[in-house]
Amino acid sequence: MPNPLLLAAGRSARMRGVVTSVPLTRNVVDRFVAGERLEEAIRAVRELRESGLKVTLDHLGEDTTDRRQADATRDAYLALFAALDEEGLTGGSEASLKLSALGQALDGGLALDNARAVCAEAARLGMTVTLDMEDHTTVDSTLDILGKLRADFPWVGVAVQAMLRRSEDDLRDLAHEGSRVRLVKGAYAEPASVAFQGKSEVDRAYVRALRVLMDGDGHPMVATHDPRMIEIAKALAVRAGRPVGSYEFQMLYGIRAGEQRRLAERHGMRVYVPYGVDWYGYFMRRLAERPANLVFFLRSFVSR
Repeated sequence: MPNPLLLAAGRSARMRGVVTSVPLTRNVVDRFVAGERLEEAIRAVRELRESGLKVTLDHLGEDTTDRRQADATRDAYLALFAALDEEGLTGGSEASLKLSALGQALDGGLALDNARAVCAEAARLGMTVTLDMEDHTTVDSTLDILGKLRADFPWVGVAVQAMLRRSEDDLRDLAHEGSRVRLVKGAYAEPASVAFQGKSEVDRAYVRALRVLMDGDGHPMVATHDPRMIEIAKALAVRAGRPVGSYEFQMLYGIRAGEQRRLAERHGMRVYVPYGVDWYGYFMRRLAERPANLVFFLRSFVSR
């Protein structure tokens, strides 16, 4: 389970100032974030694609409370698409959208309009879009916006967090033909009233969710670095009679790169590539997820 103290620090403006002001932090951030600038993201995409990996790109930012910033996030995705198109990298590529970065907290209509503009350009270029799922308070709004987007863009995907108690029911509604669903364990600190708390509970919930997706008619996107969950997913796909290409695995940029390439040889494999200056919240969630990531971070301060 994610470390709750680190997740809390991820929402602390004071801790943000401390962590982002330490010069050595940049060296560690580079492991998990493709870069702050668009050119760096394009370079990372090119390298991944040359290794046989697909990508989904996340322009970092969340919890926007300013309309101009929400519109700027929309425009950043449009600029990203233009750069990918110029480099011939749009085919098979995807964008991941956090609706809170597009104005979800300000006005659901604003987030919908911004997301629709991103989806329209993605469609024009032969790309796809998946909506990231954030904390449990945003689930209903996210699924509502998803439904409206799918009226025009039925290929829009959505992430679902297995740790939420409601997710198994949500997945039954989502596992229909043409529905792209990214299954994650969950990276937010959630109360026990809405989410499973222990690792074993979350693991069991993840397996139940995998069964729903593999037995359904949609396109499961299995987002995990857990070797056991990967093997279970492959076994469930075989049991369900799923051919290669009817599902895919996904992993985060900078984590288990060797395994990403190995899976890409026999299964669909997509790498989640984050970039942008607003990397702090994302970075803290990566530290919170695995003790090894935190050890790597702390070691950087004593290795020089």
